[in-house]
Amino acid sequence: MSDLPGAPADLLRLLTRAERLLSRRVGAVVAAESLSIEAWRVLCLLSDGLGHPMSDVAAEASLPPGTLTKLMDQLVDRNLVFRRIDPADRRRIRAYLTERGRREHARLDATVRTDLAGLSTSDDAELTRQLNDLIARLDPDRRRAAAPTTA
Repeated sequence: MSDLPGAPADLLRLLTRAERLLSRRVGAVVAAESLSIEAWRVLCLLSDGLGHPMSDVAAEASLPPGTLTKLMDQLVDRNLVFRRIDPADRRRIRAYLTERGRREHARLDATVRTDLAGLSTSDDAELTRQLNDLIARLDPDRRRAAAPTTA
């Protein structure tokens, strides 16, 4: 590790540790509902109601395609998620929350937020802004995809 505070190695170590601790904490909450942290990530992504291509779902859940397929099959079996052919590109499959999935996500989201409420500080909004800025700098493709297009 570098002796310089804020060096890339320090940032990687700190972000990794924070992500693991937060995942463990949230994972314990959603495990009570027989969900994995990866399943929770999928439900959170799909909660926007837009439907997402499986490639986006795989990236969000940090899962390889085969593992994602098994997870999605489990979520479909639990009637939390459904899949449809993308009307704009019939070669792609999009995933959506079912009505039951929306209710379960909302209920679990409230439980997770309650569990994490004691961790909140007045700096949370600034931390979120900084993390989103870091993600945009590290993933230029995502930044271009999120940028509005001009006609």
